[in-house]
Parts: sequence; C-alpha cells; structure tokens
Amino acid sequence: MKWTLMSRRAKVVITDLIADPPDLERQELDDIADVVAIRATKPADLIGNIEDADAIVLWHSLNFDRDTINRLERCKLIVRGGVGVDNIDYAYARECGIDVANVPDYGSEEVADTAVAMALTMTRGISYLNSRLRAANGPWSHELVAPLQRLRGSVFAIVGLGRIGSATALRAKALGMNVVFYDPYLPDGYDKALGISRAESFEQILADAFVLSFHCPLTDQTRHMVNEEAIARMPRGSYLVNTARGAIMDTAALPDAIATGQLAGAGIDVLEIEPPPDNDPLICAWRDPNHPAHDRVLINPHSAFYSTQGINDIRTKAARACRHAILGQPVRNIVN
Repeated sequence: MKWTLMSRRAKVVITDLIADPPDLERQELDDIADVVAIRATKPADLIGNIEDADAIVLWHSLNFDRDTINRLERCKLIVRGGVGVDNIDYAYARECGIDVANVPDYGSEEVADTAVAMALTMTRGISYLNSRLRAANGPWSHELVAPLQRLRGSVFAIVGLGRIGSATALRAKALGMNVVFYDPYLPDGYDKALGISRAESFEQILADAFVLSFHCPLTDQTRHMVNEEAIARMPRGSYLVNTARGAIMDTAALPDAIATGQLAGAGIDVLEIEPPPDNDPLICAWRDPNHPAHDRVLINPHSAFYSTQGINDIRTKAARACRHAILGQPVRNIVN
C-alpha cells in the first residue's frame, strides 16, 4: 500500500553542500515533510541521519555505495543534485526498490558558457598574455602569443551532444566556428537540426579538432578516453576543454603534451580527485612558474555549473521530485 499524507510526517535528508536551514527545500516540502540538511563530508557523518529518510538529496561530496544504500529503511527516492550519477550505485538502488533521479537541466547554460569561455580565453591568448605580463616575462607585445589562428572556420569539436553539448555547439557556431560532434548514442538528425556536422568515430574527431570539448557522462567507455595516445592523434597546437567528468581525462598526460607543444592549452573544470593531491602531476606543472603548463592550463574547482540561479533551480527541482515520491506521484528524470 502506498504511503499517504495521513500516515505520518515524512523526512527528507539533504546529505551535503547545503547548510541548515534549507529554506528553498522547505518551501516545497514543509506541509508534508521535515527537511534536514546534515552537510556531511564523509560516510561516517551519515550514520544515524539517513536510516529513516523517505527521500534523500545527494550532491557531489559523497558516494552512495551498497553499504550506504542498505542502511536506508524506507527510502523511496535518491535525487542527485546535478546531472552525473556516478557517485550512486543506482543499479543496486533499483534492486532495493529505490528510484534514483537527477536534475539534468539546471546548469546547461552555465556549463556551456564556461566551456566556450575557456576556449576563447586560451585560443585568443588572453590567459597566456595575462600570466606572462604579470610575471614580467617577455615584451609588452602581442608577439608573446604569435602566431594565433582566427577562430572563424576552425573546428570546435564536441564529445557528447546532450543538453550541455548542444548549448555549447550553438555558442561555438555563433562564433563562426565549424562545429563537429561525436556521440555514438545519439540518433541521426541532430546534426541537421543544429546545423552542425557529425563525426563517425572518436578517431575522426580527434584528428579534426582545433578545440576539443567534452560533455559526455563518465562510463567504462569514456574513462580516460583522453590519454597520451588520444592527444597524439590531435593536430599539433590544439586545445582541450573538460567541463564534464574528471576521469574522462588522464590528466597526467597533459604536462608533457603542453611542454612539447602538442597541446597549446587545456581548460579543466573537473578533476578525477577533488580537491587534487599536491603531488598530482598536472597540479605540480600548473603551479610551477618554469613549466609551460603554468601559463597554458586553466583549472577551476568544479565550478562550471555554478550561478545563483542555477543552484536555486537544482534545489527547487530536487525538492519537488522528493515531494512527488512521498505523495506517490510520478517522478521525472528517473535514471534507473
């Protein structure tokens, strides 16, 4: 028998990121559920706080593995506050009768803006010039970045043409770039709808890319798809942008590629381990004023998704999904 509002008052737990009081969530849920934000930073913080939850909102600071899911006594829904669900064992949650949903549309504009902004900052030499001039390293002249290619007519290559990939494609197209995408899971026709071109293989898009921007999920197929071998297939002096998932790139391959000039730059919003250890090869090179990566690599702290409006969208939509689950109504964006 489905739980009804008259049975008891429900409980929704926000595990991480959001500090108490969770005002936006309570606006959506206060008439049917108590909302608790525990701001956990490690699995031990969940003990005693999630067992009796009817629904859970999980951001990106924690993983929900089998052991954690097994402790949920009456949970109907786990909502990921964002797009990627690789920090949830959603297949096992399904075995336990728990729906897993995400919020896939909250930050499409912000991430697309960031990807194109990183590409522009690198390809126009803006970050390089700023870094070199600040250090008084070279003449006060455009010659520091010579030669630069005109963007119009160059290839902006996209891996993964979902919501964010499509938004990025439209922005790059508006700059006059030739936009090419690779997405083996997408049916035919999207290239015609967006006025862009489709690559038939990952190898083809590597060979064509002036800027290669990633907007795909992390799967067994995409993990470390950018590695030393893949970078070697790219045109010399090309650029990488990753605003998707950190483990898509083997970033240990980037310092040498930058040092040799195979890559002219890389814009990285996401890393495999966040925050990265101090001995991470890319971080060491990026922080070293004597390494070319110091001037040619941009690193952000997984912030491409962020805007005040975007965060509010996630919180409201995640809370609304919890409301529907508690009331036995259809929940949107179930991923399992």
